[in-house]
Amino acid sequence: MYFFLFHLSLSDTCFSTCIAPRMIADSLLKKVTISFSECTVQVFSFHFFGCLEIFILILMAVDRYVAIWKPLRYRTIMSHQVCGVLVPVAWVGSTVHSLAQIFLALSLPFCGPNVIDHYLCDLRPLLQLACTDTYVTNLLFVSNSGAICTVSFAMLMLSYAIILHSLRNHSAEGRKKALSTCISHIIVVILFFGPCIFIYTRPATTFSMDKMIAVFYTLGTHLINPLIYTLRNAEVKMPWECYGERSWSQMTKDEWKFQSFLH
Repeated sequence: MYFFLFHLSLSDTCFSTCIAPRMIADSLLKKVTISFSECTVQVFSFHFFGCLEIFILILMAVDRYVAIWKPLRYRTIMSHQVCGVLVPVAWVGSTVHSLAQIFLALSLPFCGPNVIDHYLCDLRPLLQLACTDTYVTNLLFVSNSGAICTVSFAMLMLSYAIILHSLRNHSAEGRKKALSTCISHIIVVILFFGPCIFIYTRPATTFSMDKMIAVFYTLGTHLINPLIYTLRNAEVKMPWECYGERSWSQMTKDEWKFQSFLH
């Protein structure tokens, strides 16, 4: 679990870094310009780390599914070797997805006023600047980004449905704790994938609300993820609940073993 959480945190950090600093700097300037090469770099990094986060969330869903339905074989199925292969596959898949976005961007001819009505470079606002028919390009764009968002969202919601279905055999206290965690996870998934599906699965049209909606999946969910996926974990909360303000470094090895035993 923490192996996947590490890569989720890494993708969150890099995803926010490729968007937030530039957006803050642009908000302080009166005239904002960006070169085409810098724009393509942002398109690549934006889609790479966004797609990587989606794949990591899917791997975490698979991990939860195996833990619930194959508990006795969990350590065999989700071994260190398997996890060590799944994460590089996610990185390779993200690279392929991002390169596809770059190829689509480079295939567009630009001959008019190159003014992007957005706070970041993405293929959707770039399509509005192309001086050619973008129907085929938009179709490829939707079939790539839109399909990834929609299929991933369906898989994640299915995993949570399986978890909630399995709670029937647990105690009332166990159901309450699991529901509390699952609901917070589902909220984050909806806030991330809902706007993504709205942006990347529709025809090449622009709405005034697009920039506001994009804030949720570019910045909002990445601020919430650390609170949901780390600080709510029992392993993280338990030392503070049992030992007050004592530093983790002050806890002895036996105390940590005792906490693990209680958990």
